[in-house]
Amino acid sequence: MKALILAAGRGTRIRSVHGERPKCLISCDGEAILDHQINGLLEVGVKEIGVVVGYQSEQIMSHVCGRYGRDIKRFRFLFNPRFETTNNIYSLWVAREWLSGDAFLCLNADVLCDPKILKPAVETTAPISMIVDPEWRDETMKVVIRDGRIVRMSKSITRNEFSGTYIGMTTISLGVQRRFFSSMRSLIEAGRVNEFFNVAVQDLADKGVMIGSTSTAGLPWAEIDDPADLAFACEHVFPRLRYAIAA
Repeated sequence: MKALILAAGRGTRIRSVHGERPKCLISCDGEAILDHQINGLLEVGVKEIGVVVGYQSEQIMSHVCGRYGRDIKRFRFLFNPRFETTNNIYSLWVAREWLSGDAFLCLNADVLCDPKILKPAVETTAPISMIVDPEWRDETMKVVIRDGRIVRMSKSITRNEFSGTYIGMTTISLGVQRRFFSSMRSLIEAGRVNEFFNVAVQDLADKGVMIGSTSTAGLPWAEIDDPADLAFACEHVFPRLRYAIAA
């Protein structure tokens, strides 16, 4: 299995505290979000890691080369030339040839999590599987689960409807990859380049593809979009990850 980290975005909502640096390089404990993601992926046995870059791409590539130089052959950097005007569907699209022929775990680069959350995701047998927190979190995508299948995903899902909070990580199996990229192609050709790639996942769910889920199981995680998210992560997540990765 491969992993793809989507790190092309500009992160404008957090620049007031982080300046002109990509969000994935935010650190609160000496380890950047990106380091925690990479370390977690390596810990659960992922051998090849792609990173889609765009905004301040040289900073990200320099950071990875500096931290993981001995294992740099594990990494592939892919550039999203339209990072200023597209969303993560296009970042995933530019990586399609590198991903072809392998199952993969796709991660938004602003998500910090305990690596134990990743293990069930890389071991899932579902055609597509999303990592879900059973608890409500504001301003994030929610899911509705019926009979063990995710049937709907949206930020507009209400507390009365929701089954869990999506944490920004999705596994795509090899068996469904062709249909997944076909759905993405249709969206992109229709000009919908400013969508989340989950629109393609929803399309497949609507067509009967099994969309499964794995749980955060109470382990720490955070999606870091703004200064309040960073404050939460520094208090509740970063300190707990230091020990999880060292274990």
